[in-house]
Amino acid sequence: MTFSQQDEQFMRHALELAWQGRFSTSPNPRVGCVIVRGEQIVGQGFHVCAGEPHAEVHALRQAGELARGATAYVTLEPCSHYGRTPPCAKGLIEAGVARVVAAMQDPNPLVSGKGLAMLTEAGIAVQHGLYEAEARELNRGFLSRIERERPFVRVKVAISLDGKTALADGRSFWITGAAARHDVQVLRAESCAVLTGIGTILADNPRLNVRDFETIRQPIRVVLDSIFRLPESANVVQDGGQTWVFSLADAPDWVAKYANVRVFRLPENRDLTQVLQILARKNVGELLVEAGSTVASEFVKQDLTDELVIYQAPKLLGETGKQAFRLPENVQVLAQDGDWRTVSLETMGDDVKWVLRRR
Repeated sequence: MTFSQQDEQFMRHALELAWQGRFSTSPNPRVGCVIVRGEQIVGQGFHVCAGEPHAEVHALRQAGELARGATAYVTLEPCSHYGRTPPCAKGLIEAGVARVVAAMQDPNPLVSGKGLAMLTEAGIAVQHGLYEAEARELNRGFLSRIERERPFVRVKVAISLDGKTALADGRSFWITGAAARHDVQVLRAESCAVLTGIGTILADNPRLNVRDFETIRQPIRVVLDSIFRLPESANVVQDGGQTWVFSLADAPDWVAKYANVRVFRLPENRDLTQVLQILARKNVGELLVEAGSTVASEFVKQDLTDELVIYQAPKLLGETGKQAFRLPENVQVLAQDGDWRTVSLETMGDDVKWVLRRR
C-alpha cells in the first residue's frame, strides 16, 4: 500500500501517543489514535488503563463533529467486539470518519481483521501496514502473549568491568550508580511482572517494585522457589503488592493469611517454559528477570531470553567474584546463527547500558 508523507507524520505521532501508556495499559495493548481533518489534528488520545476508554474514544471525544469526513490514524486495528468497553470500530463508523489507517492488524482472535472488515463494510476507506514494525515493537509483550503463548522475556544484569555481579562470598552491593538504578525502575514499571529466584529473596530481601516515581500499576513479583523457602517476613510478602510463587512443594500454612500471595504448584521438573505459559495465560506480556546467576543462566540456557539488558559499572570485583552467567562448557546458544545483536548502547552516569536481542 502507498502512504503519503502526511500519513507517515501522523502515524508517528500516534505511536508517540501510544508509548505514553507503557506503564499502565497491561494486559491491554498500547494504542494511540490521531484524527486529522485536512492537515489539522482535531482529536488525539491513547489508551491509558485496562477497563478505561480506548485511544479511539479519547480522540473522537476531542474531535466531536470535526471527526465527520476525517482520517483516523491508529496504531492497532480498532476492536470489533464488546469487552469492558464498546467496539472502537463501531465508534469510528458512528462518528462518520471517511478513512482509517492502522499500523497493524490485531492478532487477538477476538479482533483479527474483523475490525477492519467492519469499517470496510460501512464504506470507510481502510489501509494498514504503515510503520507496522514500530507498532509491533511497541506491543512486543502483548504480541508475544497472543502469538507465542509466553511473555516477552527481558533478562537484566548489573556487572562490573570484569563481568562479576557479587563478591566471592555472595555479598552484593550497588554495583551501578543512581542513573542506572533509576533506569531499572523504569524497566520494572514497563513490565507486567518481575521474576527472581528464592536465592535472591533470601540474600537481599528485595521489594522488586517501582519506588522512584508514581505509577498506576505495580508489576507482579514472581518468585521461583522449588522447595518453598519464602519467609513470611519477606518484603514481597509484607508490602501488600501481588506476589506469585512457583514451587514444587506445597505452601506453608502462613500463606493463607495473605491475599496478595498466590502459589502455583508445579510438577516435578524445572522447565521454565511451564512457568512462562502460566504467566501468559494470566495476562503477563512483558517479564523482567532480575535474579542471580543461577536463574539468569537458566533463561539463557533454555533459550527463553528475548532481550538482555546489561548495566556495566567501572569497577573491578576480582577473579573470585560471582559471574553473571554460569553456562556449561558445551553450551552452543551463543555460537549459533541466533547470536545476539546490539540494539542500543548508552552511558548512564559513569555506567554503560547495553541492550541486546536475539537475531
